[in-house]
Amino acid sequence: MFPREYRGVAFVVGLFLVVQVGALALVPEFAASGYQAVENPDNPANSLLYVVAIVAMTGLMLAAFRYDFDGAIRLLIVGVSAWLSWYVFSALVSPLAAAVPAVAVAVGLLVHPEWYVIDTAGVLMGAGAAGLFGISFGLLPALLLLAVLAVYDAISVYGTEHMLSLAEGVMDLNIPVVLVIPLSLSYSLLDGESASDEASGVGDEADAESDADSEDAPDDEDEAGDRDAFFIGLGDAVIPTVLIASAATFSPATNLAVPLLGVNLPALLAMVGTLAGLLVLMRWVIQGRPHAGLPLLNGGAIGGYLIGSLVAGVPLIEALGLAGFF
Repeated sequence: MFPREYRGVAFVVGLFLVVQVGALALVPEFAASGYQAVENPDNPANSLLYVVAIVAMTGLMLAAFRYDFDGAIRLLIVGVSAWLSWYVFSALVSPLAAAVPAVAVAVGLLVHPEWYVIDTAGVLMGAGAAGLFGISFGLLPALLLLAVLAVYDAISVYGTEHMLSLAEGVMDLNIPVVLVIPLSLSYSLLDGESASDEASGVGDEADAESDADSEDAPDDEDEAGDRDAFFIGLGDAVIPTVLIASAATFSPATNLAVPLLGVNLPALLAMVGTLAGLLVLMRWVIQGRPHAGLPLLNGGAIGGYLIGSLVAGVPLIEALGLAGFF
């Protein structure tokens, strides 16, 4: 691994941590404000509805790219960015005042979508979305969501490969659907070759080498040393964080003495498991072995959560969210 790849790994770990800690910090405020999106967060059907919505949105975006409605997708994502940013800022200031920085996020994405603008918007979106879904998905729905999406991610990358087409479509829109991991201080997303070329290489072989939901790997380690950036799907940071936020909200485990965060051992070890999966994923990607991100990330989150629950003395049936069904 090249020295600057180490810096890239440290940067992406930092982004994940900001999303995770941000979601945990927002959970109490979101819950107190009544932002829970469903009436019964323990209903497993919530997960199914969300997965159906993801599949439908994926199909909509693929159709938009096919029929040259890229601009509409860009405006939609920018609007969602402003909306989720408003939720985040409203936890800090009044709802009216929160509209000002939320609009600034949208303007920044439209006027100057440099990598740091995209990453800032992505972190705000990620923390906000994970916090909102975390208080809306009980333990069983959250676990089902992560398990189903891990399988879907694997199928869509290794099987149907439609996620590769989706990634290729969004890369050059410069929107916070992907996080940009610069490997040099001079890197600019707005200069030089397009993001899709940067991510997947040059030539007809690029499509087979690119990884839609995590970083796009080079063909070999020599090319890795020449790369200027990696790209990782925002969903790879958000989805496992949903379980972290859910554990912090619904797990009966006692909260730890962590300043400013209502975090318990299951949530904390879910964070550790996610980051462990991320490190394995990054290692494979840098070695030129691209993989779907969610199987490793969600698997790490679920494993860490279950271990944390058992160590905290939570019975397995309660940790799985099944106690209410018996």
